[in-house]
Amino acid sequence: MAGRIVVGVDGSEPSLRALKWAAGQAALTGDSLQTVIGWEYPASWATLMPGVPPEFDPERLAKQILDESIDQALTPEEAAAVIRTVVGGNPTQALIDAARGASLLVVGDRGYSGFKAAVLGSVSSHVTQHAPCPVVVVRGEPTAG
Repeated sequence: MAGRIVVGVDGSEPSLRALKWAAGQAALTGDSLQTVIGWEYPASWATLMPGVPPEFDPERLAKQILDESIDQALTPEEAAAVIRTVVGGNPTQALIDAARGASLLVVGDRGYSGFKAAVLGSVSSHVTQHAPCPVVVVRGEPTAG
């Protein structure tokens, strides 16, 4: 019986690597692939960004980031089969909630800072401790040093 693999996406290179890895795993296991992006307004949004136009739509931006990430990381056939989930709320909690009943949760080792941190951020440490299913953290390429 096939399950479901949930992967957090925020458009960052680590999340694209996680998405590619999760798609490969889904192909091996026959699981469906669900992508999740969460967004929320920072608590101090009005004071930090007083000139934000009223037509600014962070949910639409999150959906655009998710769609572009899927198109960039996956083949058209893989992308067509992906379940796309945009959640208004804390990104970490969105991933944990989406992972209920999943066979696996996949995240990159770090996300974007600034506004895009609100989209996903660095959640790998939190989800590894609180997710209701096994978690894979896809790390970046080793650096020479």
